[in-house]
Amino acid sequence: MSEAFAVLRRDTFRAFRPPAKIALSKWCEESIVLPSSLSSQPGRMRLWPHQRAIADSIGDPTVERVSVLKSVRVGYSQLLVAAIGHYVTNDPSPVLVVLPADADCRTFMTGSIEPTFAESPSLRAALAANGDRNVMLEKRFPGGSLKLVSARAPRNLRGHTARILFLDEVDAFEHDARGEGDPVVLAERRTLSYADRKIVMGSTPVDELTSPIVRAYDASDRRVYECPCPCCGTFTELKWSMIEWPADRPDEAAYRCPDCEELVGEDRKPWMIEHGRWRATAPHVVGHHGYRMNALISLLSNARWGRLAAEFLVAKRSPETLKAFTTTLLAEPWRDAGEELDETALAARAEPIGLDRIPAEVLVLSCGCDVQDDRIELSTVGWTADGAALILAHDVVWGSPRQGDTWREVDDLLKRTFIHVNGGLLRIDSAIVDSGSGGHTDAVYAFCKPRTGRRVFAGKGVPGFSRKAVEVSKARDIRLMLVGVDAVKSELMTRLQSGRTIRFSHSLSPSWFEQLTGERRIVRYSRGQPVRAFERISGRRVEALDCVVYAFAARRLVLLDMGRRAEEVATSAMPTARPAVTRSKWLEGR
Repeated sequence: MSEAFAVLRRDTFRAFRPPAKIALSKWCEESIVLPSSLSSQPGRMRLWPHQRAIADSIGDPTVERVSVLKSVRVGYSQLLVAAIGHYVTNDPSPVLVVLPADADCRTFMTGSIEPTFAESPSLRAALAANGDRNVMLEKRFPGGSLKLVSARAPRNLRGHTARILFLDEVDAFEHDARGEGDPVVLAERRTLSYADRKIVMGSTPVDELTSPIVRAYDASDRRVYECPCPCCGTFTELKWSMIEWPADRPDEAAYRCPDCEELVGEDRKPWMIEHGRWRATAPHVVGHHGYRMNALISLLSNARWGRLAAEFLVAKRSPETLKAFTTTLLAEPWRDAGEELDETALAARAEPIGLDRIPAEVLVLSCGCDVQDDRIELSTVGWTADGAALILAHDVVWGSPRQGDTWREVDDLLKRTFIHVNGGLLRIDSAIVDSGSGGHTDAVYAFCKPRTGRRVFAGKGVPGFSRKAVEVSKARDIRLMLVGVDAVKSELMTRLQSGRTIRFSHSLSPSWFEQLTGERRIVRYSRGQPVRAFERISGRRVEALDCVVYAFAARRLVLLDMGRRAEEVATSAMPTARPAVTRSKWLEGR
């Protein structure tokens, strides 16, 4: 009998067999033992009230899809591991888990799945039966297999067929640059040969217009977790607008009931959560259960209302930290105020500051350099202890990048020292020079390689909104910095829209502001799916924008004690010269 026919016959019989009834929530609490490395409360798994219904939906064979729009600190990762254990032991099938990146796959397998399986007696032998055929991210067991793959490359999703599909943190999935399609859609296609497939998708949301988990939740029966008020009994979904605290005392945060307006303290929260219930707001949808939950219903100590209030007071200081608080803790997608910037409005915010008049709060200087055929442009940005950016100067060195005199002038600019208002001296702490365009890569490498000891690095922009702002390339001949230009531009645009955390020198020209706003953020549709992108506005130059992006990335390369730096700039002594570092070729090869 051919393998293809065997698979067809198995799936045919499965389609007609009665579905196995099992309360997954009960099985989890009876069978799963959490290790201390994974849980703050190790031992037998005890599900919170809001987790039980999600677990039972995942284990229900009549439910094809489960979509979880969630925050962090709600125990979803532990529930995901338990659900994988259920399908390995109780309903063996090909199981496919898709995560944003390869590193996420390795961490999830070695940090969550393997420790939990090793700690749980009923799971301990499950993945060891075919140990000789196992590799790190692919395990086989009687009746099925478990594979973890990255969504970053479409080839990872080819050649895999699965009946059970888990998609985690889908809002961090990146579309393939070659246009091969949405990784969520590609993964779901791997389940089409199974009549009784199960697709479980979970994520914290990111941007409202492009969020896959928001679209999936909207297509579901849209369940919300409602808690009763201890005073009037009214059931309400807990939202951030209902949390209040006295001025300067966030630890006293409490819930204000929107019905009776009584203030309910943190001590009543466990009772509210225990007596809560899930309510489907679109009950006409069948076979697709959707759950929305935020950290306000978490019973973890680091999700106390007072703790969240304190975190909010810190987060609201800048738009990027406020966005992180909103998406990761409140499970609310971020909505941008606008997608285009007004250069005139930005220029009107210029102040009498600059490299000759550095404000007292500036403690770090970074520089971004853009290389053109006839010039090299440099923007210098000052940074405060709390992360505010002050764009202090923009310089243009005219001359071909192929000529040594041009680079000597650039080097002189990067070696300058500046008098701080407190009497001390500052120098440029780090710089990134763009090497990825214009055919000047070799010249940039030749300039940067002997200056890495001064934190002067060659850089190359790489697309992707979920990329790190900067990371070291695996190239062996030079320390090349890969700059996540989309991610940095998105942060920059959010800061500029807020009007609070970026300040400008009066020395910057009107043309510079026009270049800074030379791109806009848009949403395109690729194979029917919305994709974020930046596009250049027709007729605009963008050298200033590129310089600032690289200066923002260069700041990430400076790790220092800001308190100590503040003491240094308060003394007139010259800053200690950085030691020259000669890298051993033998060490680089290790």
